Amino acid sequence: MNLTMLLQLPFHSNGAWHELQRRQLSIPLLAWALVLPLSLLPPVLLYYAGSHYDEHFMAGFAGKEWRFITTILFLAELLTFFVMGWLIHSVVAGKDTAINYADAYLIAAIAPVPLWLSSLALLVPSLAFNVVVVFIAMGLSCTLIYHGLNALSNRPDTDVEAMSAAYTVMAASFLAWALLMVMVWAF
Repeated sequence: MNLTMLLQLPFHSNGAWHELQRRQLSIPLLAWALVLPLSLLPPVLLYYAGSHYDEHFMAGFAGKEWRFITTILFLAELLTFFVMGWLIHSVVAGKDTAINYADAYLIAAIAPVPLWLSSLALLVPSLAFNVVVVFIAMGLSCTLIYHGLNALSNRPDTDVEAMSAAYTVMAASFLAWALLMVMVWAF
């Protein structure tokens, strides 16, 4: 698998998704090799931004307890991976779009990658820039969910049942992301 195939994941329901499915990556491997390292990015970069940027970035930003916030954020990200994998499997269980647990967790591990990488935008002390990057990342995460579900359930792109399952998972993903952000700004 090469970089070109990986970059196609958000835009196509074939090729790279089937290659990843064929490799039969285990849930522990996904958790240790992909989820754990990438879920460290947002807390580390948020801690950096919180301890180095002043009130010009955002009102009240510098005075927060960043050690506590980022630790809770990291643990919540890990928990979210396991909950989303279960949710993806549950949403499509018993339907023609049913996928196995390994494939559900594959989608749960790959879908948040753009959001994790969007935390690199925190290296730029501009709130507007960070907001734009996060919205682009959210869009890419949604397309990863959509195309991942279509590909791994072997459904065509226009299948209404697969679309419905994908939209349900996207809504739950957005809710989980919003809860994480509320948690960060509430403390």
